[in-house]
Amino acid sequence: MQRVLIPVDGSRNSEFAVRQVVNEFLKDSAMEVHLLNVQPRLSQHVAQFVSRRNRDDWHRDQAEKALAPARKLLEQHGVPHAASYKLGERAKTIVDEARRLRCSRIVMATARKNTLTRMLQDSTTNRVLELTQVPVEVIAGDEVSRLERWGLPAGISALIALLVASAD
Repeated sequence: MQRVLIPVDGSRNSEFAVRQVVNEFLKDSAMEVHLLNVQPRLSQHVAQFVSRRNRDDWHRDQAEKALAPARKLLEQHGVPHAASYKLGERAKTIVDEARRLRCSRIVMATARKNTLTRMLQDSTTNRVLELTQVPVEVIAGDEVSRLERWGLPAGISALIALLVASAD
């Protein structure tokens, strides 16, 4: 039986990974599906003013909101699953959970981004690929916005032009 981990964050893109697993399950139901939401820890500066109970409640509420669309999709198609949330750094927590659950693979979706954007952003997908020994299936999500497609390269080109002009 295949054990699959799907990290979800409540975004439209994470639904692409869930839909992929649903389609596979409909072809072969010998699959154990685990949903995981990773919540970042609150900074110490914020945490010192909030009780532990309130922090735990807040994290649980945020995780439930993020997991709800994925759960709904799996339940609509009769896919049995388990869902959990963890606190920590996203990529490391995903890798640790996949190892702990002895998953056959991780299925995660990512927004379509250009190479330059991926280099400059801290991509959870790239970090998971670097850290894990478990096979990762990356599902392409929505296309990037026009701002990301044109604005970032234009901004970097303008910065380079300013640096070259100031060097003269």
